[in-house]
Amino acid sequence: MAHVSVPMYWRTIPQRYRMIGQKCRKCGKVVFPPKGVCKYCNSSTEFDEVQLSGRGKVHTYVLIGAGGAPPEFEEQEKAGGTYPVAIVELEEGPKVIGQIADVAPKDVSIGMSVNTELRKVYSEEGVIRYGFKFVPEEKVM
Repeated sequence: MAHVSVPMYWRTIPQRYRMIGQKCRKCGKVVFPPKGVCKYCNSSTEFDEVQLSGRGKVHTYVLIGAGGAPPEFEEQEKAGGTYPVAIVELEEGPKVIGQIADVAPKDVSIGMSVNTELRKVYSEEGVIRYGFKFVPEEKVM
């Protein structure tokens, strides 16, 4: 993961904290995270804000460990070892990347139903960076 400055981090809080996406007024596709131009029709710059459900299914995943973690996740890797990161297809259509939490890496599977939860992601420049992580649907209360 690349360095994210504190001002850039603060500008992206709505999308990360509340799963706010965009619906293209031209093609009707939902985009997340928000973009300046629709990534589907490449011609529209007009969007309506949309609240995403945070529910989806694991499209694919990888297990990160043994020195494979970016520097900001080194502390987590040392504390817990291998951890899963997935591309999740949300119910509304966008595919997003996120860590899967509250599950043993061996229990992650393609097609597994997950929900998002707001969690601590990492710390940088003395600021705790929060964002979404995915948890298995059956664990959500």
